[in-house]
Amino acid sequence: MINSPSLKNILLVEDLPSYQDLMSIAFEENNILHHLHIVNSAEEALLFLSQRQQYHNAPRPDLIMLDLDLPGMHGHELLKIIKEDHKIKYIPVIVLSTSNEPKDIQQSYALKANCYISKPYDLENFLEVVKESLNFWLNCSQIAQVHLK
Repeated sequence: MINSPSLKNILLVEDLPSYQDLMSIAFEENNILHHLHIVNSAEEALLFLSQRQQYHNAPRPDLIMLDLDLPGMHGHELLKIIKEDHKIKYIPVIVLSTSNEPKDIQQSYALKANCYISKPYDLENFLEVVKESLNFWLNCSQIAQVHLK
């Protein structure tokens, strides 16, 4: 491991309980010291990231895992807001979507997503893809630690 084995805070923006459960399983199987924070919408993610309302003590995430198909604000809209905010734009954002559409992939990268992963439909592949991406982003890559007031 390149990074120290300190606690990693991951924000999962996912509205479907089944995918929330699968992500929790993938994290547990990955042996990463982590705290998984789950929000159900883009609006809730913005409250978390800005430490407002019930999230006034929320930690700054080390990684954001973002579904695109969310109730209310679409995931691309949230991605745009994140990457334009000087306080949080350096947090890596992994887009996790059931979409394989080239327009969704291109738009995600145009909005500065760090990675785009199509959710595999079978359980074994889903868990493996998530574990590999977590290993890369939390253990191998160097993440900018920008703390602005």
